[in-house]
Amino acid sequence: MPDMMISPASKTPAPRANHTLSLLGLLGSRICHDLISPLGAIGNGIELLAMSGGSAGPETALIEDSVRNANARIRFFRIAFGAAQPGQSLSRREVLSVIDDISQGARVTFDWTVEGDVTRCEARLAFLVMQCFETVMPFGGTVRIISHPSGWSVIGTSERFRDEPDLWALARHESDDLSDLKAADLHFALAPLVAQDLDRRLQVTRMPNEISVRF
Repeated sequence: MPDMMISPASKTPAPRANHTLSLLGLLGSRICHDLISPLGAIGNGIELLAMSGGSAGPETALIEDSVRNANARIRFFRIAFGAAQPGQSLSRREVLSVIDDISQGARVTFDWTVEGDVTRCEARLAFLVMQCFETVMPFGGTVRIISHPSGWSVIGTSERFRDEPDLWALARHESDDLSDLKAADLHFALAPLVAQDLDRRLQVTRMPNEISVRF
């Protein structure tokens, strides 16, 4: 019997980084889409209750505030974690609307100085970096977002920052150790992947009362 040739088992290629990033974006969009409808229904129910002469006590006000805050946060998440296709853009008006909503009663305030429309991909990266600042500014402060010919700058000022060298190392893509990464800090690991997809890299400069991230 002639020798039989046994071909090596074919290997399934690992997904490319941008392919994985696209899947993560679609997942984020799907979750936000599925959550926004029931939240809207709760808000509509509260309005109908008020119109029908129902009680408008502190419990109702608490539900209204909670729904409003959840809607604002989901709109923010949809830009930060949702799908962003090349060529898509966001108007300044839409961005400011989202930022104004999440800034209501928040410790950290955002100053979006960027004029005109922006690409959704760049807005996604800016929003992820803004979340990084929220994490390291538990005592409040101001974050200014600037677009200039050479790129973007996100600058946070605060009297006190949390010291998170490992998280900033992830953001700078100087580390890929995710073993101790918490779900609440996912944006530090996702931001460099989005930056890489834009052929950019996050540069972080730390001073006593200011942190600057350029990309």
